Amino acid sequence: MSDQLPPCPACESEYTYDSGALLVCSMCAHEWSPSEDADVAADDVIKDAVGNVLEDGDTVTIVKSLKVKGAGGGVVKIGTKVRGIRLIGEGVGDHDIDAKVPGFGQMQLKSSVVKKVL
Repeated sequence: MSDQLPPCPACESEYTYDSGALLVCSMCAHEWSPSEDADVAADDVIKDAVGNVLEDGDTVTIVKSLKVKGAGGGVVKIGTKVRGIRLIGEGVGDHDIDAKVPGFGQMQLKSSVVKKVL
């Protein structure tokens, strides 16, 4: 029966069992709801500021002015179009997009400050 149940999200053990409304890990005793597994899968999707799902290679526009820190400084203005984005799992802080911004070069952006061009 354990081959049909998902692995433990805490320790990734495959030895899990059903205990009523919860799933339980026999290795670390972690308990979780089966609906949490669906929520974890949905969390892997990266969405823009208005809820559109982003994918590698998309074109986006900046929806708020961004101050750029570093040697060059400056401001990335609203409406700047960024082509060919790349989604990254773990960026600096909560930055989840790697892109080449015109006039500024390669930088990481937050998905909350971009809008997908449809």
